[in-house]
Amino acid sequence: MYGSTEDAERTAFRKAEKKYKLYYDNTRKKKQPRPVDLSDVIDFKSISESYHRNGELPSGIFPIQCDLHTPIFCLETHPGFYFIPGALPVEEQCRWIKESLTRFPQPPNRTNHNAIYGPLQDLFAAAKDNKVLIQEKQCCGTNNSEVEIIQSDINVPTWNFSDQSGALSKGGTCKSVPASVLLRKLRWSTLGMQFDWSKRSYNISLPHNKIPDALCLLAERMAAPTLPLGEVFQAEAAIVNYFGLGDALGGHLDDMEKDWSKPIVSMSLGCKGIFLIGGKSREVPPLAMFVRSGDVILMAGQARECFHGVPRIFTDKENAEISSLELLFSDEEDFALLEYIKTSRININIRQVF
Repeated sequence: MYGSTEDAERTAFRKAEKKYKLYYDNTRKKKQPRPVDLSDVIDFKSISESYHRNGELPSGIFPIQCDLHTPIFCLETHPGFYFIPGALPVEEQCRWIKESLTRFPQPPNRTNHNAIYGPLQDLFAAAKDNKVLIQEKQCCGTNNSEVEIIQSDINVPTWNFSDQSGALSKGGTCKSVPASVLLRKLRWSTLGMQFDWSKRSYNISLPHNKIPDALCLLAERMAAPTLPLGEVFQAEAAIVNYFGLGDALGGHLDDMEKDWSKPIVSMSLGCKGIFLIGGKSREVPPLAMFVRSGDVILMAGQARECFHGVPRIFTDKENAEISSLELLFSDEEDFALLEYIKTSRININIRQVF
């Protein structure tokens, strides 16, 4: 009746994460997602539609007008937080989904796979062609830490993609991993200035691919309402997060950039998710809100000091809300992109480092 000791020791943010996390109820027939109460989740899509109809807004939410085609909504409790529902047209969403899977993970940009496999060339194409990653030779040393690999990839075993017959011809003499498995285990990639996860800092010496000009211009346009007139957002680094069924991003702060008055520009693509934003400690109960494909969140100033995370994505047809993406990805050429995004969410976080 009074709750467990474990519940009492959890922070308010952790309790919210647990509330919205995907759990299953085991039945005799099959696993069923456990029902979750979503009544407290802010729905900016519905709020925007109501605002366009009659100008009404819920208490604690106010709009600001700008040059974008849609109002930007702010939270009275979180200065510096901005939500732009449906900011990206569906064609632009499709473009950045494709780029996030085919271009952004390309070396010398780093991904979570670098620590084990080294740089992986054309991962998405390899998965699409049902290729297998094969270890060609053993590493020369025993270095396995992310720090050592960031300093030099020389000691990483040489892994290359091969077709199924190539893997079979080597028998059991080498390690192999299907490219499709690696694609599903892709959790992050970095573009522009590279982030050193082991040191939690930016490493300007690491080689990297430049952020595409079109993405820089898009981020600059989205960030404009958060900046004083005349100031321009400089897109210098980005982290792309990839979510599959059951994946979550725990509560954290993005605090490695020099000037917190500059916003983080966060673009949602793919399946709908739940975003949490709390306060300066995990003890502050967070607000929950839906994030859909095409939504953009901006966090600047005081909002940069708030813990935030993604405890849940929805991949079932009823709740994923990606029908417009499915229509544009219906061509045979884009079938692999469609199959991926039907059960995934991608988030592009763009930052000004200095």
